[in-house]
Amino acid sequence: MEKIEEIKKVLSEHKEELRKRFKIKEIGVFGSYVRGEQKKRGSDIDILVEFEEPVGLFEFMDLEEYLSNLLGMKVDLVSKKALKPKIGEQVLREVVYV
Repeated sequence: MEKIEEIKKVLSEHKEELRKRFKIKEIGVFGSYVRGEQKKRGSDIDILVEFEEPVGLFEFMDLEEYLSNLLGMKVDLVSKKALKPKIGEQVLREVVYV
């Protein structure tokens, strides 16, 4: 994936499956891809999720692996509930929801 539009398209196409299978309420992209600062190689895709109900570590890791396979590159998955105050403000300002 090279552009935010491609990432959004793939996530959008799988949004219903993500909701059913992983109980995702919201999903969005933030970080270097949103800012247009991603590198050709080495940039991961930062994804913010909010769940409909609490999930365990294994479900969280399964989702991260699923998204990495779906997008064809490493995903750094962050739960909206786990955001720390300072960094969370920046993430919430720049996140692009699908």
